[in-house]
Amino acid sequence: MASKKTSPPKTEKKPAELTPLMAMNAWALGPRAEGERRYWLMKSEPDVFSISDLEKQKTTSWENVRNYQARNYMTQGMKLGDRALYYHSNAEPSGIAGVCEIVKLAYPDPTQFDAKSEYFDEGATVDAPRWFMVDVGFVERFKSVISLDAMKANPALEGMLVLQKGTRLSITPVTQEHFEAVLASKPR
Repeated sequence: MASKKTSPPKTEKKPAELTPLMAMNAWALGPRAEGERRYWLMKSEPDVFSISDLEKQKTTSWENVRNYQARNYMTQGMKLGDRALYYHSNAEPSGIAGVCEIVKLAYPDPTQFDAKSEYFDEGATVDAPRWFMVDVGFVERFKSVISLDAMKANPALEGMLVLQKGTRLSITPVTQEHFEAVLASKPR
């Protein structure tokens, strides 16, 4: 897939009026140029499903997301062929473990309808689902994790949402520049 270099647009608003998350949301959920690939960071706890698990399985559904902003990234932002940094959270160390690709667009997460599931949502119906998931495919597992500390120390990653205080979303948009900086810094 051809990829055009894209970044969030510069805004005419005063910096105090527009937070980095607001600017990224406007860009991530906005229109795309033809052939444009976007980039994401997707968090998973490695004891639940690691990059090694994805490597063995080749594809998996990204289910059980219960945050409206993360859901919107999947339903409105993600397109086939988009790439995501696979982030191991709640790990020692937490950090980026590899890369995956969006291989199936958003569709209803069936756990919201299962009364026995911890992810059951009594307000969701088959006709009006609230929660969605995408399928991801394995692209690459890094030799070792790029730790959160290493990411914070890398000036090329300044401004990356996962490094912002208070950003705990399981899915966040990533600029192409940040995505490429991560790949350039991966252990060889």
